[in-house]
Amino acid sequence: MNTARLQMNGIVKQFGGIRALKGVDFSLQPGEIHALLGENGAGKSTLMNILGGVLQADEGDIRLDGQAVRIATPADARRLGISFIHQELNLIPDLTVAENLFLGAEWTNRLGWLDARQMQRKTREIMDLLGVELDPQAPVSGLDSSLKQVIEIGKALLKDSTVIIMDEPTTSLTEKEIDNIFQVMHKLKQNGVSLIFISHKLKEVMNICDKYTVLRDGEVAASGMIGDTDEQRLAQELVGRSVQTQSLYRERVLGETVLEVKGLAAKGLADIHFTLRRREILGFTGLAGAGHSELMETLFGYKAKTAGEIKINGQLVQIQQPLHALAHKLGFVPKNRKENGILKDMSILQNFSLAGLKKFVRNGWILETREREHFRHFQKQLQMKAPQPDLPITSLSGGNQQKVILARWLEADADIIVLDQPTQGVDIGAKSEIYQVIMDLAAEGKSFIVVSTEIPEMLKLCDRIVVMYQGRIAHILDRQHATEGRIMLYATGAQSERIS
Repeated sequence: MNTARLQMNGIVKQFGGIRALKGVDFSLQPGEIHALLGENGAGKSTLMNILGGVLQADEGDIRLDGQAVRIATPADARRLGISFIHQELNLIPDLTVAENLFLGAEWTNRLGWLDARQMQRKTREIMDLLGVELDPQAPVSGLDSSLKQVIEIGKALLKDSTVIIMDEPTTSLTEKEIDNIFQVMHKLKQNGVSLIFISHKLKEVMNICDKYTVLRDGEVAASGMIGDTDEQRLAQELVGRSVQTQSLYRERVLGETVLEVKGLAAKGLADIHFTLRRREILGFTGLAGAGHSELMETLFGYKAKTAGEIKINGQLVQIQQPLHALAHKLGFVPKNRKENGILKDMSILQNFSLAGLKKFVRNGWILETREREHFRHFQKQLQMKAPQPDLPITSLSGGNQQKVILARWLEADADIIVLDQPTQGVDIGAKSEIYQVIMDLAAEGKSFIVVSTEIPEMLKLCDRIVVMYQGRIAHILDRQHATEGRIMLYATGAQSERIS
């Protein structure tokens, strides 16, 4: 029987009175891609932080290639060949590929000078091993996200890592970039490197992984071979209950037109025409880079339009900055929540009240009691798991952060709410909750524009689906005519009936 590359036995970790891990066993074989799954708060990060030397277990032991090891610091983990590639990459844009690869571990010659030539040679060698053509002297600032991921993987190989932890590596990647990363992962597997793949995207898990382990409430809820399960069973094991995978859609009587866009143009956008009705959920989709996010940023005043007109409730409006959008009761939950949606240094409560702050201010003072009452109202309505509103917003899971941002716009009385990639980086249970919230609010009279590159998400929610291609609207599909196949035909340009 082959010796496991990694064996974690009976891992226990307690924070105060809370047992985050309750005797977890986890094993990893040489050349295996192993999915570590679980909802936010299930214990994945705690377990991996113990493996990475950031935290120490209260009980349990760790073995590498059959030998008991003590991992007291991240330096210990690196010395033992364990690398952790975080979702937020640790690269310096102004440095080259080679300079980033060797950052903190630079090679010098006999005179103590940096040996740039040898570092570039080694960089080429590592990129060849990964099957990637990448100029060692290219600045990192000009690279796409998948190549930045490759550099982080290269760093791990430079340290002779045999275990690489990849935390949500595909969250902000395009389909093509994801394929690139998966090819690199296959290369690593062929060379005997073992990978722990943390992801909420079950389709990707099914495509790339050999084995899976599901954590729930700090315990192993399920484990096995990927070939012996399917997406629906994995989803059920993740949340401990049956997850609704079919449409959540409920029929609603749509009202009058609340938003009308005619001939809108901006950088990367041309001749955009569409309408939105009260209580409608209008989807925008297409391949990454098709222009849907740019369109929403233009609507909200982040980007300047160069032509066209926007009408809200029949009135021609000029939205040149987000404050103008707010004045017209237009709200926007942007993609890249951590960069554009939340203010990391502020509390949950402060993030909630940002857009509607004037409601809580009297004579220059914030009426905190009133602010908290309003927060509790939306906390209950959106089923937000945020027991202490004074905690930092970063203490919440991704799904609950998203609910705080949505509550921000509801508090600001927004009647039209744009949601750009609303479930990006959110676990499957929270996704289902967010879908339900959107459907409930639409029934109450709110109008939504939902942008997503996940077509199944569009089919679950939307009354109509707008498909974009190369900065234009390729087609608008009514719900009854929308299928994944038809949407992809328009999204890829294989079929073109542009709206004008």
